[in-house]
Amino acid sequence: MSVPTFTKLGTKATTPAKLDQRVFEVMPSNHSLLKQAYLAYLSNGRQNLAIAKNRGDVSGGGKKPWRQKGTGRARFGSTRNPIWRGGGAAFGPTGFENYTKALNKHAKRMALRQALSLSINENKIKVIETLDCKDGKVSKIVNLLKKIDANGQVLLVNSKKDALTDRATGNIANVKIVQANYLNVYDILNADVIVFSQKALDLVTAWLIDVPKEVNHE
Repeated sequence: MSVPTFTKLGTKATTPAKLDQRVFEVMPSNHSLLKQAYLAYLSNGRQNLAIAKNRGDVSGGGKKPWRQKGTGRARFGSTRNPIWRGGGAAFGPTGFENYTKALNKHAKRMALRQALSLSINENKIKVIETLDCKDGKVSKIVNLLKKIDANGQVLLVNSKKDALTDRATGNIANVKIVQANYLNVYDILNADVIVFSQKALDLVTAWLIDVPKEVNHE
C-alpha cells in the first residue's frame, strides 16, 4: 500500500512511501478498544483542581449552638455540620482523586494500529520526506501545508521535536506536532490530515509491529 508522498519542498516525490499492512491494514476495527484508548488519554491528562472544604476546613463552629437537652430540637455540636448552611461539604473532592486509566502495552498498540487503519481508509495520511524547521519560521510551514493540500485539523508526526519546530508550528491554528513515540489515538482520530515525515513513519511502523519472541524449548 502506498500513500501520497512529497519532498521537503512540497512537490510530488517520484517514489511513493510504502505502508506496512501489519500497521495500516488492521480490520475490522474494535470500536470498544478505540473508545477505551481515547478516554484513557483524556483521563490521564486530567488534573485534580477541584477541592471542597469539609467540616474541618470551614470557619466557625467553636461553640455548641444550643444545649444538649431540654430545647425540643435535634442535638448539634457544631454549626460546621454538612447539613447546616455554611457547613462543610460531605464527600466532596479532596484533590487526591486518581482519574488515570491503564491500558496494557498490547492494547495500546492495537488501538493505534486500528486508528491508523481507519485514517488510511479515509485518505487522511500523507508522507513528506523530511520535516525540518532549521530557521523556525512559521511562513515556511504554512506554505508547505498549502502545497501538500493539508487542510482542517492537521497532525504533524515527526521523528523528534525541538525548539525551532515548536516555534514554527506553535502559532498555526489547527496544527499540532507530535513526536513519533508519543503518537496517540486521541490525536489520530481528531485529525483531518496526518502528515508523517519518512523517518517518523519508519519509527512508528517499527514500534507498532508486534514481533513475538522466539521460545527456546531446549
